[in-house]
Order: sequence, then C-alpha cells, then structure tokens
Amino acid sequence: MEDQGNNNIITRAPIVVVLGHVDHGKTTLLDYIKKTNIADRESGGITQHIGAYEIEHSGKKITFVDTPGHEAFSAMRSRGARVADIAILVVAADESVKQQTKEAINVIKSANIPYIVAINKVDRERANVQKTKTDLATNDVLVETMGGTVPSVNTSAKAGTGIPELLDLILLIAEMEDLKADISQKGTGIIIESYLDKQRGPIATLIVTDGVLKKADIIGCASAMGKIKSLESYNGKPLDKVMPSQPCSVMGFEKVPNVGDEFMGFATATEATEFVVKKEKEVVVFDPDQADKKNLHIILKADVAGSLEPIVQILTNLPQQEVGLKILKQEVGNITEEDIKTAIACNAKIIAFRVKTDSAIQRLSEDKKIRILNFDVIYNLLQGVEVLMKELIKPKTIRTDLGQLKVLFVFFTEGNRQIIGGRVVEGEVDKGAQIEIIREGEVVGKGRMIGMEKNKKDVDHAVKRDEIGIKFEGDEKIKEDDILNFYVVSTSKS
Repeated sequence: MEDQGNNNIITRAPIVVVLGHVDHGKTTLLDYIKKTNIADRESGGITQHIGAYEIEHSGKKITFVDTPGHEAFSAMRSRGARVADIAILVVAADESVKQQTKEAINVIKSANIPYIVAINKVDRERANVQKTKTDLATNDVLVETMGGTVPSVNTSAKAGTGIPELLDLILLIAEMEDLKADISQKGTGIIIESYLDKQRGPIATLIVTDGVLKKADIIGCASAMGKIKSLESYNGKPLDKVMPSQPCSVMGFEKVPNVGDEFMGFATATEATEFVVKKEKEVVVFDPDQADKKNLHIILKADVAGSLEPIVQILTNLPQQEVGLKILKQEVGNITEEDIKTAIACNAKIIAFRVKTDSAIQRLSEDKKIRILNFDVIYNLLQGVEVLMKELIKPKTIRTDLGQLKVLFVFFTEGNRQIIGGRVVEGEVDKGAQIEIIREGEVVGKGRMIGMEKNKKDVDHAVKRDEIGIKFEGDEKIKEDDILNFYVVSTSKS
C-alpha cells in the first residue's frame, strides 16, 4: 500500500521477534507457523543461531526473527528485539514465569516496542493460564483480561491452537504502528547473522528495514564492505531485489561482517569506503597483566558470527581474580595453519565452536603440542575454559606449625644427616615433618625428619615434655641448645 502523498512511501510488513524462556515452545510455535522444522537440527534441541522467516497471513506478510532462548544468548536476544517492530513473549502455561522470561521482559521494555503475550502449551495437563497471568502481573506485565493493556493469546504450538488469533493481533498492531518505508532509497537494515562459506566466501543474513537492496549494489557496514553478487530469500530462492522488512542472504562481502552491524547500500565503492570503519578488530583484553596473576590465552573460532558474540560475552563474565583471560583472536571459520602459528607464538589454546579441524591441521597441532578443544554446546565450552583456567592456578602453600624441640645431644653426624636427642617444649611432633633450625632467635637452616624414636622404639608422634631421638636430613648442622621448629606444608587451589 502506497502513501497518498508520496508514491515512494509504502507500508511495510511488521518485523516480529519471538522471546521467552528456553523450552517454552518458541521454535515449535514458529515451526507451526511456517510449516517447517528447524528444532531437530539444533544441538540439545536449542536454537543457537538467529534465523529470519517471512510468512503470509490474510494476504499480508509478516517477518519473524527467531532468537535463541538459552540464557547464554542474552546479547542475541537484545539484538533481535532492536531490529523488531513487535515482540511476542512466549510463556509456557505449565511452567509460568522463569528467569529467562524476566530477562525477555526487560529486553522488550528496553527496546520500547509493543508486544503480545503468547501463553503456550495450554493443552498440557498441568497448564494453569490464570496463574501464568498472575505471575506476569507480578513482573509488571498486565494482560488485557487482567485489566491491563498487553494483549494475550492462549496457544498450543503443537496443535495450532490460537495461532490464527496471534497472527491477526500482529497485523492489527502493525496497522496501528503505521510502519512505513521509502523505496526510493538504497537499502538499509541490520545484519543478524554471518559466516564464512568455504565455496562461496562470506555470507550475511540481514533484514532490510528501509529502502530497497538490489543485486550488484555496493554494501557496507562498520566492519566490512563489498559488492552484492547474489541475493537469496530466507528459503534459498534467488532474488533481484529485497524490499523493506524482507530477510535475505547476501553474498559479496569482502570479509565476514559483524553481527548487529547496521548496513547501507551505496551507489559507488568510494561512498562505501568512506562509511566503513577501516580498522581491524583489536585484540580483546579482559584483564591487564599482573605480576601475581597468570593469563590463559585463547584463540576462539566459531561457525558463525552469531555464535561468536554470545561466547565472548559469557567468557568476559568468568571470574578472573587469579587467572586472567585473553582472547587473542576471535574469528569465524575453520581452524587454519595461521591459528596454529599464533598459538605457538603466544602459548595459546584453540577453542573451536562447531567448526571442523581437517586432518592436516590436527596433525600439525599434535606435532606442535597445541591443544584444540572442540565444542557443540556453549555451556560445555564455558566449562572447558573454566577447567583450563583452573589448571593455571598456582597451588597456594599452606604452612601449619606443629611444635618445637630443644636439642640436648648430637649423637651422630655424617654428610647431611644427623641423629640428635631432645625434649619437646611446645606443641607436638609428627614423623615426616619439615624442620627449621633456630639458633639465637634466627632461622639458620632447614631440613626434614626421616625417623623418630622414643624409648628406643620407632614412633610417629610425640607431645610436650616427651624426650625423643630424631634422624635429621638438611642443609645445616644442628648444634646442642638449638631449637627445632616442626611444621607441615600442604597445597590448595581454593
């Protein structure tokens, strides 16, 4: 529909983001809407990449942005809400409000966009719609049936219950929002995914929010630029142009662009070059070097930029009081020989998320003794890095003083060994303890006990006022009237 005052101003389709707690049915709901199934292809059943899909309802188009529900992806959820016009907050009726539901509410409110509550899984035996609404109210989400202003729909993603009503509500809100775009302009929008394809090179998934993006346009964002070689719809069909609110896949960037970057189309490469920030991403340093702290150096490789961002985010939140964490490189793509060389030079570990290590690289890493850790699930990656950090913690030495003995006799001396007799004057003495030799108030040498006798019998323990003989081995000769201080040393990483 065109604006009556300007033929170039059109009504665009709403861009909808789906948010909520993990396992509350967001992906299943989208699957039902678009009649496809993506959940089975995801590790652990959790959607780990942002995807965008376009559907048609009542003759009108709607674009959905599917964001992950896993808590490690809060950055991705925030980005999804930023590009969207409308949000759907999915809450399972059998589990009600969870921690990630609260996070999603905060994301929606900070984005300041209208939203709909989809109370999902209403067909389950333990479903309690009223309790869910009450719990939402305690979190400052008051639905219309409770006297508030937020529309809600009872849904079952598996059975399709409430889905037509949900889509009707989206179109109603979109009409009220009066979403417009200017098709006389070059396309602008947001990059929501990017990765490196071995055959085709850098690929970016993006949504055009205004203007029109065409094949052969020059495209640029803060992290990359290029000339569009091909455009594809979300389901892989070739396109000559992309209209406002339409998601698409772009081939032609000179390097993989950063997810979340705003892009623009340009008429010439010169204009694009002026726009693009010509600066390689600096090395991420989370903690400055400290003399008393070790640092774990890692090279981070991921399959797509949408994975890279949340991984970096959760790694920055790791405690680093004793061991610092430095990411020397964070890149999309498989592990390369250059990565191995960097790891050798910097004594780094390579952390790989959903990327392949070919046999030649594997052999090189083994030959050079470079550790490569591969992960498919972000939580496992996080735990793996934590283990590496703990391995670097220098054990703390804990000294426990036991007791003291006054030397009365020196019976035998040969080399660095002696047999002496004395009386325990403080505390107690255990066999195998470490010994400090104290003479005239100063420590003059150290050694260890290699045997202990009392009444000509081997013993393991002696207490105050006991007279004992000990076999000593150390770097200083013991003399009569010396005080021997007995202690034990233990280690701890806590």
